[in-house]
Amino acid sequence: MRIIVAGALAALVLGACAGGAVPGLMMATETVTAGSPNIVAALADPRRPEADSTRDAQRHPAEVLAFMQVRSGQRVADVGPGGGYYTRLLAVAVGDAGRVYAVDRAGTPERPRPMAAVAPDYANITHLTDGYQGWSVGEPLDAILIVQIYHDFHLPQLNLDVARINRDLFAALKPGGVLVVADHAAPDGSDLSVTSTLHRIDQAQVRQELEAAGFVLEAESAVLRNPNDDRAIRVFEGDVRGRTDQFVMRFRKPGA
Repeated sequence: MRIIVAGALAALVLGACAGGAVPGLMMATETVTAGSPNIVAALADPRRPEADSTRDAQRHPAEVLAFMQVRSGQRVADVGPGGGYYTRLLAVAVGDAGRVYAVDRAGTPERPRPMAAVAPDYANITHLTDGYQGWSVGEPLDAILIVQIYHDFHLPQLNLDVARINRDLFAALKPGGVLVVADHAAPDGSDLSVTSTLHRIDQAQVRQELEAAGFVLEAESAVLRNPNDDRAIRVFEGDVRGRTDQFVMRFRKPGA
């Protein structure tokens, strides 16, 4: 009987290699694309505000989520969620069986964090307000996304230990988990003073810091690149706002 079952399984695998699909066996290795059902559903979510959907043409969220390889059922974190642009998308992309942790700073009664109004609309979003340093979700994560906020870790007024943050990111992921970082590109070779003056950061600086924490750079995406951006201009200046040259890197935690 064991020989028969083993032979049947081998036949299924060989059939899949020849072009067939084996339900439940091949799904885990399928590549997520911008056209994958969970990504399409995320962008079509009717709960998304118009202010978010009108920015899709510039922010290319389908391509970013595909680059992150977001799948149904995953546990993911959105660090620095802001108004929830990516948190909403992730909540739909991972589905009801998944979980999204919005890793945020604490607000005040006078100035609550925007995510506080977003999280109640999605049963699978947990809003954390312990800050970017020292947070914990109590379970290993499949993926972490940090968009346009990594440079803020270096702002003097936040008084953060960036090396510790990166070690915490590494520890939060399960072996084989991924970290995707997108941020406004500073001129090559810039020092960290540009984080305060331009609200940008040198891509090489980010890579160096994350590799020091144990991450391995796996891939880069050019989807948010803009060669016409003058990287010596503040990201909030005039026409450059929303059109900055941005790097997108995917790191992996070594392991299974």
